[in-house]
Amino acid sequence: MDAVIKLQKIVKNYKVGTQIVRALRSVSLNINKGEYVAIMGASGSGKSTLMNVIGCLDTPTSGFYELNNQDVSHLSDDELAEIRNKEIGFVFQTFNLLPRNTALENVMLPLVYAGMKKQQRITQAEKILTEVGLADRIEHKPNELSGGQRQRVAVARALVNNPCILLADEPTGNLDSQISEEIMQLFAEIHRKGNTLIVVTHEESIAKHAHRIIRLKDGEVEADFMNPDPVY
Repeated sequence: MDAVIKLQKIVKNYKVGTQIVRALRSVSLNINKGEYVAIMGASGSGKSTLMNVIGCLDTPTSGFYELNNQDVSHLSDDELAEIRNKEIGFVFQTFNLLPRNTALENVMLPLVYAGMKKQQRITQAEKILTEVGLADRIEHKPNELSGGQRQRVAVARALVNNPCILLADEPTGNLDSQISEEIMQLFAEIHRKGNTLIVVTHEESIAKHAHRIIRLKDGEVEADFMNPDPVY
């Protein structure tokens, strides 16, 4: 299998006042193309820091990170932003949609940054919104959509650039159990199409959908195992 993510001895320290917080302590792991992985851990375990490193939102204090065969351990902020826009789709707990923009305009946004022509942007965004079940909601603004529909818009925006990785941070944290299940079914469909999917969560009910589970504790990998019976 081709490893799309290679982490070797990743350390991340933060300075808080006079204290040094060791958020990640020599984390090493590979994630292969097409895997569906859940990263789990309690508050303070380091899972959010690990997500930020994997998502090129932050750089490690030391260690080596290769994304899609490119060393991204020590890139500048501008270089990291370019990598993020090309390689990684993000889905956040709070949706992060622009309130005055329609679903279509929100989904088109990454394509604007990518320099795609307007008609191509519209065509691509409409296609992705249709794939996530929102063909009849493309002109609606976020306040005209349910929580589940807003998260579907966020998923469509994350996928519109054909990223190599979809990275979801507590993606059902603001949704009730029924809508959460719908979003997890959508993730299963995305994974079946060949996407690499990484879900950061503290909820067992969400992690059980993944095919591999990585548990962090005190900034270290406590367990890394295949899920023998993932929920579909």
